[in-house]
Amino acid sequence: MDEISGRVRSKIPATVITGFLGAGKTSLIRHVLETANGRRLALIINEFGDVGMDRDILAACGIEGCTEDDIVELANGCICCTVADDFLPVMEALLARPEPPEHIVIETSGLALPKPLIQAFNWPDIRTRVTVDGVITVIDAEAVAAGLFASDPEAVAAQRAADPMLDHDSPLEEVFEDQLYCADMVVLNKTDLLDEASLARVRSDIAAKLKPGVKLAPTSHARIDAAILLGLDAAAEDDLDTRPSHHDGLDGEHDHDDFESFTVTIEAVADPLALYSRIEAAIAAHGILRIKGVVEVANKDMRHVIQAVGARVQGYYDRAWRDGEPRLSRLVVIGEIGLDAAAIAQSLKA
Repeated sequence: MDEISGRVRSKIPATVITGFLGAGKTSLIRHVLETANGRRLALIINEFGDVGMDRDILAACGIEGCTEDDIVELANGCICCTVADDFLPVMEALLARPEPPEHIVIETSGLALPKPLIQAFNWPDIRTRVTVDGVITVIDAEAVAAGLFASDPEAVAAQRAADPMLDHDSPLEEVFEDQLYCADMVVLNKTDLLDEASLARVRSDIAAKLKPGVKLAPTSHARIDAAILLGLDAAAEDDLDTRPSHHDGLDGEHDHDDFESFTVTIEAVADPLALYSRIEAAIAAHGILRIKGVVEVANKDMRHVIQAVGARVQGYYDRAWRDGEPRLSRLVVIGEIGLDAAAIAQSLKA
């Protein structure tokens, strides 16, 4: 701590929100903003993809106190591998503001390793001003119940044999496990999609991977109050040794080259449900991990946000189109390297 104007100033807490593709991180952050009770937050958003879709969705939330100036996007790559080039300068800029944030929330990409990011908080200019209040890992309970991104090789092999589109080898499983190993709290999301027996099995499997004292918080639609997530006082940067990683000693590098993303621009749609069907078909045919985007619906004055993970496609209207705003319909497609971009684009536009 240091003393300024006769007052003792404590470190600014930072919360890291991690979790695999489509687990519900952005929805969780929206609920944090809605329940922050006026606390001055800054958001750092790191996406896997070439369009700042999550930043755009959060900036459109319409929540008092949440402005575009409070949301910073890191779009030059996975945050765990661009710490020095991107993350540290952004943190220094936030801290240099006349009114620094009271709490910093960082949403990592679904493919990020949290531990290298936590290590960055020991950078001298950051360590004296900021502490990692907690690492929150968001888990898609339905995906885990289906055997996706599990550490049990036999379960993964069985899924793989039953459905070729579930062929996710390491590093997907390792990234998933690293996100669990680093957690101070696990938000088990989409529990409403499971029956009691399946949910109990998922809870047991996840709990077995967590370090002592880490709590599981079951949610649906990622609804959880800021009071539960913020204020954990974990000081995660001080106990890195208790957070094992498959990638220790690799300086945060892992095989991002196994994945790619691209953007498809489509015309306004007359019926969102028809687009959902095309998205489902494209995912099934091409083994796509995730599709997300914003589209124009004909004769509607509001934007339609689409989130698709696996065979599950969801959408909602988030806000009205602004005067003069281009009504572009764009879908970001994320998958393993080798996607047939032309065929996928054609199927989404049909």
